[in-house]
Amino acid sequence: MTSESGPRGYRPFGSFLLGAADQQDTLLRLRVRVLLTGSLVIANLIGAIVVVALVTLVLPGPNVFTADLAMVNFVVVPCYVLVAVVLGVLWGTRRAVGVLRWAFEDRDPDERERRATLRVPLRLFGIQAVLWLVGTALFTTIYAIELPDAAFKVAFTAGFGGLVVCANAYLLSEFALRPLAARALSRGSVPRRRMVSGVTVRMLMAWGLGSGVPVTGLMIAAVFTLVRGDVPTTQLAITILALGAVILVFGCLIVVFMARATVAPIRSVRAALERVQRGDLSAGVVVFDGTELGLLQSGFNRMVDGLRERELIRDLFGRHVGHEVARDALSRRIELGGEVRDVAVLFVDVLGSTALAAARPPAEVVDVLNRFFAVVVAEVHAHGGSVNKFEGDAALAVFGAPHDLPDAAGSALAAARVLSARLAGEITECQAGIGVAAGPAVAGNVGAESRFEYTVIGDPVNEAARLTELAKAVPGRVVASMRAVRSAGTEEAARWTATDETTLRGRAEPTLLAVPACLPSS
Repeated sequence: MTSESGPRGYRPFGSFLLGAADQQDTLLRLRVRVLLTGSLVIANLIGAIVVVALVTLVLPGPNVFTADLAMVNFVVVPCYVLVAVVLGVLWGTRRAVGVLRWAFEDRDPDERERRATLRVPLRLFGIQAVLWLVGTALFTTIYAIELPDAAFKVAFTAGFGGLVVCANAYLLSEFALRPLAARALSRGSVPRRRMVSGVTVRMLMAWGLGSGVPVTGLMIAAVFTLVRGDVPTTQLAITILALGAVILVFGCLIVVFMARATVAPIRSVRAALERVQRGDLSAGVVVFDGTELGLLQSGFNRMVDGLRERELIRDLFGRHVGHEVARDALSRRIELGGEVRDVAVLFVDVLGSTALAAARPPAEVVDVLNRFFAVVVAEVHAHGGSVNKFEGDAALAVFGAPHDLPDAAGSALAAARVLSARLAGEITECQAGIGVAAGPAVAGNVGAESRFEYTVIGDPVNEAARLTELAKAVPGRVVASMRAVRSAGTEEAARWTATDETTLRGRAEPTLLAVPACLPSS
């Protein structure tokens, strides 16, 4: 499961106005309704302002604000605009709520509802286009009858204002609906292809609405001025400058809105990527875009899921075979066979494990063994070794493989001394014998191509196991071979003293034994 939480100030949808990814359903519904309604009202308000400015101050032609047209200017036009705004808001909101019913009913959307959710901004674009197209036709007809010379002027301004409204309605509603788009994209199958028109179409729309259409309008105004032939130079200059300013401002706003819509998904991925680089594999992004950028967001989440799974496998692999062995296996090509290395081997075995199992419940025996092995693993790792395998109530630790250790024998002997003291003080339910040996052994992968394990095979392993049997009967329960002591560094070798010489079971040559000169108190 991908985490979508983030550091303080993190905005999963690209703006604080849209809230958190895990906000309550009631708050989300209220937020979306308010933002959606506000988007449509603001879009129509901007369009109305543009129309009034163009008609009164910019375009050449007769003045439309005359006494004969008072009823049209101050009654018909305002009434239609008010009705159109209210109708547009109610119609658009109702259509949107109908499409988004799955979210308000708190259920998962089907594929059709998911696609319809992502296309709500386009529906609102169409609704506003219909209302403004009707208004443009109506106003042009009225003014053509009452004041024919103003017909083009009215048609141009109303049409231009309609484009402004439609563009803003699309962009603002797309922004307002990001939380629900995120839910639509997150529920159901992960999108493998874009759900709506791509980024290229979005960029072409930005160019068309922000530059193409306004510049075309400017050219039309120039043609209209040439046809009339009686427009003063000053008026023509004012017209061009004013239209140019409108184009610059409006075009800039469209491009900014489009850029923010494009950059928001990228920023969310970048923020999550920074968290992953810091080692936080719980990072994820909210997928709220239906274009290729949404595929980027969902692709990032799939990548993090893969990294989490890989890290889990790596961790489990390391726990099973030892982290040193795991790192070595992951860093190079795995092959059967091994290499001869000078290693030290520490073998530890519980004394009287059969009696322990007979006297205690199985769960309690497992708990004792787990605490026992926890101490073993801690001390072996603390001294640079690795636990190669657990064998029932025994453990085999290796020093010097798979990686070199400067003083493998000294590290193994030091681990054995400290381990003996810790086990005696911390694991009072049982005792254990510890044997240490050193010498050349083959370390590598043993088994078949389909199933193998990393292990160490050789005389030191057998010798350490036999020494462990002897250790169970001596004070301190630690025995090492003098060969291991002689291989150790001077400081550690001085802590051991030679004792008897004995022939271990299965060996032809006698082995000189050594025990710690003084066991540590902790």
